[in-house]
Amino acid sequence: MKIDIISVVPALLDSPFSHSILKRANERGLLNVNVVNLRDFSTNKQKQVDDYQYGGGAGMVMMAEPLANAIDHLQQTTRYDDIIYMTPDGTTFNQQMANRLSMKENLLIICGHYKGIDERIREHYITMEISIGDFVLSGGELAAAVIVDAVGRLIPGVLNNETSALFDSFQDNLLAPPVYTRPAEFKGWKVPDVLLQGDPKKVDDWRHEQSLLRTKNRRPDLLQND
Repeated sequence: MKIDIISVVPALLDSPFSHSILKRANERGLLNVNVVNLRDFSTNKQKQVDDYQYGGGAGMVMMAEPLANAIDHLQQTTRYDDIIYMTPDGTTFNQQMANRLSMKENLLIICGHYKGIDERIREHYITMEISIGDFVLSGGELAAAVIVDAVGRLIPGVLNNETSALFDSFQDNLLAPPVYTRPAEFKGWKVPDVLLQGDPKKVDDWRHEQSLLRTKNRRPDLLQND
């Protein structure tokens, strides 16, 4: 899978993709993340990528020309399944969306800044708009990193145990059950007996029951969506 990211501040994405699971995914050739500096596509001597908004008002707007130049350049060599714009007014990201995106081959993510991007780019280039929550960040880089992490770990071969992702929270609209590890007793706190008995069927039943209970108590809205 290939994910290209257009950013005004590409250095913000150095760390998220240089460690842990995403680093291993890249080394194995399973996920190629390429961060593109938008300023490289500005025709302005000062490499300007933003300007005042028409009609007045506080805040600058990312200009159409550099973005169009960058997208057109990238499309010369890559056919994207989706061109994604990270924006607070996009569709809220969830596990089901991550599952769908993980089936794609090529994605392009545009990180917004300032007051956003020129609307003409949204109208003529963007195929999907995503928000990671009802709040505003300084830029779309951290949000893009969240998308890449959530999607990348679902690619076959990225996780050492490929079945692990199938039991994450929000798969099947349920929160994950409690988990325990050694020792079996710590400060007098004991691991539930069912997990120590070695009966896979009973363990599966217990975990499903706990998932339902946890979801009912913490996120009952997920059960209503079922």
